[in-house]
Amino acid sequence: MIAACRRVLRATALTLAVLGAAACERGPAPPVTAAADADDGAPMARISAAAADKVGIATAVAGPATILERLPLYGTVRPNAERVREVVARFPGYVKTVGKAIGDPVSRGEVLATIESNESLQTYPVLAPMSGTVTAREADPGEQAGSEVLFSITDLSTVWIELSLFPADVARVRHGQRVEIASVDGRLRGSGEIDLVGALGQSASQTLTARVTLANPDRQWTPGLFVNGTVELGADPVPVAVALAALQSLDGAATVFVPVDGGYAPRRVRTGRADDARIEIVAGLQAGEAYVAAGSFVIKAELGKAGLEADDDGEHEATP
Repeated sequence: MIAACRRVLRATALTLAVLGAAACERGPAPPVTAAADADDGAPMARISAAAADKVGIATAVAGPATILERLPLYGTVRPNAERVREVVARFPGYVKTVGKAIGDPVSRGEVLATIESNESLQTYPVLAPMSGTVTAREADPGEQAGSEVLFSITDLSTVWIELSLFPADVARVRHGQRVEIASVDGRLRGSGEIDLVGALGQSASQTLTARVTLANPDRQWTPGLFVNGTVELGADPVPVAVALAALQSLDGAATVFVPVDGGYAPRRVRTGRADDARIEIVAGLQAGEAYVAAGSFVIKAELGKAGLEADDDGEHEATP
């Protein structure tokens, strides 16, 4: 009887030991992720809230937005030809003095030069017909002045931005469209509207151009400066959009990440129209759902690691 009891106790102890070992091998059970929160069978990046804050992961809510269709163009600053005056001598004569050089500012009525008339031998002043900047000078003391242009005065308080158009763009660009203008180095920025579309220049073969009249009160936009222009072609409202930075490519599919219990999970989406800030979501994410708007590349990197080491809380710290 005693021997039989000992055999039962030994069998029971062995069974408990086996079960205990199996439980140790399995480790803690993973958290349950709702099917609506992630793709079926998709991996999950376990990132604590503290780690997410440290590496700049931030969430936003998907919802309606307006997608702006823009067209980048390139061009040059030109003088406003409607604000240029050419100055000639009233009477032929001898140029006695010249008081202005190219680049000098002048006021209306200011003396540009003096000329001694060939007929009366009297000296008379050549006056600036308007305020502006001397942009050309063909007069020097001792020369004879006839019917040729002595000075060109340009009012640079406004300038023309001439943007080159490709033939395929002509049908999309129209009078009145708003244009954002920036110098190539990004130092100067301004905006205006297209006031002329056509073949500007000296010949019919001249490149098609869209012209914008730009305010230049500080005279910073100098003629000859190269610029970038962005034409706003239209604005389309969409029911669901996310920040463009949220989109990642995962296994060749467009993907955004959604917050789930204990971390973040990938969600495949189908995209539509986009601008430089937002992208339309056609399928895969609904309005009102949270998504990772900043730091999505960190989550993608976590998922791509060969192995992750769990900390005491069963979470993984993202590498900054």
